[in-house]
Amino acid sequence: MIFDLDGTLFQTETLLLPAYHATFEQMRTEGIYSGETPPESAILGSLGMLLEHIWQRVMPGVEVQVHRRADELLLDYQMKGLVNGEGSLYEDVADTLTALHAQGIRLFIASNGLEGYVKGVMEFKGLTPIFEGLYSAGEFQTRSKVDLVKQLLETYGVKSAWMVGDRSSDVEAGKENGLTVIGCDYAGFRNKGELAGADVRIAKFSEILELIEK
Repeated sequence: MIFDLDGTLFQTETLLLPAYHATFEQMRTEGIYSGETPPESAILGSLGMLLEHIWQRVMPGVEVQVHRRADELLLDYQMKGLVNGEGSLYEDVADTLTALHAQGIRLFIASNGLEGYVKGVMEFKGLTPIFEGLYSAGEFQTRSKVDLVKQLLETYGVKSAWMVGDRSSDVEAGKENGLTVIGCDYAGFRNKGELAGADVRIAKFSEILELIEK
């Protein structure tokens, strides 16, 4: 099973939003950004996209150097938040993943996030040991989740898998790589119709165990 991270396993907003506001406050202090912080809906609605595309949407018309500085600051504030115990997994995620691992199912992460963020969340939530691979666009510099998942499948010799995620990028990555797609219908960040191509939708994470039994 290949899992997206944000909006699938991790309640992103519980860590992201404090870091988001701190990032813009710091950029204003540094004099590289002026004006109000863009609304939270701008970044929450962009989750699942590559980070460079997120900033293009959140801060259109701003120089690329500002976007890259925002990358650095956002990651730094999120890592500090994790150290301080901020950020929550969705209900039953840890128990469900542990149960899947106990059944001998190979578990992977495929996220469009930065390497430090993806590995940091998994480490601080104590989940790293049960995952065979933590793949991020930040580490492998892939241009789409389709490419990221393809690389993961080839590297680990995976011939059949489920792609589990909450955004259209997850559906696309699964379908383009011939995988069964499980759409997570509980985060609330997506646009209408994003999960239309999923084979199955789940309203809570623990339903995956019921699907396995079937």
